Amino acid sequence: MNDQPDRAKFRAMTEGTQEDWAIISGEYMAHASHNADRVLDHLRLLKGDFGGFPVDRLEHSLQTATRAHRDGRDEQYVVMALLHDIGDTLGAYNHPDIAAAIIKPFVSEEIHWICQNHGIFQGYYYFHYIGADRNMRDGFRDHPHFDACAEFCEKYDQAAFDPEYDSEPLEFFEPMVRNVMSKPINSMYAKALEEAEA
Repeated sequence: MNDQPDRAKFRAMTEGTQEDWAIISGEYMAHASHNADRVLDHLRLLKGDFGGFPVDRLEHSLQTATRAHRDGRDEQYVVMALLHDIGDTLGAYNHPDIAAAIIKPFVSEEIHWICQNHGIFQGYYYFHYIGADRNMRDGFRDHPHFDACAEFCEKYDQAAFDPEYDSEPLEFFEPMVRNVMSKPINSMYAKALEEAEA
């Protein structure tokens, strides 16, 4: 009896067959269905990581998302607010890029842009203390999402360092993360699979 899962037989993609790619596609769908679990697990790694801030990075994420939720923002926006700093553990020099890459398949272009650029916009509140230009964001002044990104940082991100704030727990946001991440809207892989199934 063979307990090994089916695997493609090629050693280079140029040798791949329809049978190989049927196996890989099946595995891909199973893997993709647990994407939200992996993202939530990674978000939990921010617990206890203060980096000198008044609250740890997980609490900052929860506060940002809670503030956005309580302000009536939609699920995509709230999930972006929750995940905007998820890249802190892996991308000390480019954490917004990591978060933006994670949410890109699931959110609108505007929400993705806010996430991708929030780092430079957040700098308005502290760059001048570390020898940088706090107005660096002005390079984006003519971009259609400039005001939306500035608003995200002002209302939710820069304000989310209060040790006394009553944030919702991560469990509150889990259904939102699962819902948003169950419906990719900007993925070449999802589109290809939809076309194949049609």
